[in-house]
Amino acid sequence: MGDGEKGEMIKITKIETPLGEMVAGATDEGVCLLEFTDRRMLPTEYKDLVRLLKTTMEDGENRHLKTLKEQLEEYFDGKRKEFTVSLVTPGTEFQQAVWKELQNTHYGSTRSYQEQAIALNRPDSVRAVANANGMNRISIVIPCHRVIGSDGRLTGYGGGLKRKKWLLDHEKKYSGKTVDLSLF
Repeated sequence: MGDGEKGEMIKITKIETPLGEMVAGATDEGVCLLEFTDRRMLPTEYKDLVRLLKTTMEDGENRHLKTLKEQLEEYFDGKRKEFTVSLVTPGTEFQQAVWKELQNTHYGSTRSYQEQAIALNRPDSVRAVANANGMNRISIVIPCHRVIGSDGRLTGYGGGLKRKKWLLDHEKKYSGKTVDLSLF
């Protein structure tokens, strides 16, 4: 986790994907941002990262952004099911636990917010879990798109429900698993 020491400047770059342009950010320690450029909360996420990491942002590249680009390309080509790029996820202890648990939802699988809350041993915290999912700044890599409503419907995704459905269909196609998205 980044602690915002000097030299931790966030380098920002744009990445073209099949779902539209994304913006990625990384410190010397790892990726701290991957969002669609049309996400309404993006300006707030920029401000939060600068504040939390006690640093600044500038256009540029670093080794983590290069790795991220390679791994995203492999993901979109159906060749990568798990990301190994280093991550920096500043947030509360609860948010970090939620984001870590999101990474336990495997490629081609989904779980409900309730199932995620139970996995965190916080079964009565469904809304808090959903809120923390929504605060995830590293889309796709920390797979919040794999969390659905307990009724099986697609719910809340910062990149939009059409992108969420596309990502789940994409993973279904390359995983060999069946995911029922007919309730979309």
